[in-house]
Amino acid sequence: MRSLNEQAQAFGQQKRQHARHAGQLAALQILCGIDLGEASVSEGAARTKLLDRIERLLERERLRGLRRHWNYDLNRHIALKQARDQLRGNGKPTSPSHALVV
Repeated sequence: MRSLNEQAQAFGQQKRQHARHAGQLAALQILCGIDLGEASVSEGAARTKLLDRIERLLERERLRGLRRHWNYDLNRHIALKQARDQLRGNGKPTSPSHALVV
């Protein structure tokens, strides 16, 4: 019975992780026009260019926050930081290898 509970918890955790990942993909696409799926498989100059773009967007968002600008969006700030961390390799992988195993 313990094994069944462990499997149920693991499934729930994988499902939450998949939902979080999907939300992050959608948020970054809507807010910044960056497809994180394509960005995660890019290499070399293309990846560097995307990282530079995200860095510029993140810096602009930081400045908005510091100036208490009306257009500052904490969710956009968080999405940009998470995307940057994932592309740098500091975060979790962008696509879960075992997202939903049924």
